[in-house]
Amino acid sequence: MRFPITYTLKQISEIIDSKYVGDDDFSVLGMNEIHVVKKGEIVFVDHPKYYDKALNCDASVVLINKEVNCPKGKALLISNDPFRDFNKLTKFFKPFEKANNSIADSAKIGKNTIIQPNVFIGNNVSVGDNCLIHSNVSIYDNCVIGNNVILQAGCVLGSDAFYYKNRPEGFDKLISGGRVVLEDNVEIGALCTIDKGVTGDTTIKKGSKLDNQVHVGHDTMIGEKCLIASQTGIAGCVVIEDEVTIWGQVGTNSGITIGKGAVIMGQTGVTKSVAGGKSYFGTPIEESREKLKQLAYVKKIPSILKKLEE
Repeated sequence: MRFPITYTLKQISEIIDSKYVGDDDFSVLGMNEIHVVKKGEIVFVDHPKYYDKALNCDASVVLINKEVNCPKGKALLISNDPFRDFNKLTKFFKPFEKANNSIADSAKIGKNTIIQPNVFIGNNVSVGDNCLIHSNVSIYDNCVIGNNVILQAGCVLGSDAFYYKNRPEGFDKLISGGRVVLEDNVEIGALCTIDKGVTGDTTIKKGSKLDNQVHVGHDTMIGEKCLIASQTGIAGCVVIEDEVTIWGQVGTNSGITIGKGAVIMGQTGVTKSVAGGKSYFGTPIEESREKLKQLAYVKKIPSILKKLEE
């Protein structure tokens, strides 16, 4: 998430009431999660296990719960609860806005786009030309939809990330301030749910098609010309490269990559990153030929045991 203007380190510290290490006028351009953070932005870390990763990533400012040696060219914001203060910044820069109509006044709708009854389109949404939005679709604030996009009935774009911190008093939610971006010629099936990024974008690129009842987690990127079949669940921060085919009832771990042209067969659990250009099956995931051979061997076990008993 980039801020509308450049802020100083001192100004950011005043928003969250924290100490800081660095020059008062150190430039701060935005905030982001560690896997997508860029120079000029803030990242947060609240566990010693991840200190080194945060301090050495592309972030220029690290919101951290301990004063440590500050790497050259960076600044620190010292907080007793970085998770809480990251939420404060999200609320400050992307506060919740109540919509004034079922189609917000600030929404932009392109030429020849058809919107069926009972559709909700939130604040600052952009919809391109020649789109078809069927009944009971909900498009939350700040989503960006390209040209020639089809949204089937009941799908939801821009719902909150499933991201919580376990505290003694209960689960504390990380507030989502990102977007969903659909490029041209994308089709989203009925009852699909696509979470917005925590601070960045959940993106589905040109020409990709999702079947009914597919879930896409926060900050995931789906490449061009992908096909994803029904009841697939894609976790957060997943990268699916171009021309991937995913069949029904597949589930993925977060933070993995599926390479270009891969085929994931039905009911597979994608537990790790996989290379492109191959077919995969099973849980844990393996190349489909190898997995099917293993299943064939398993079927032979009863007859082998019977022979041993004779």
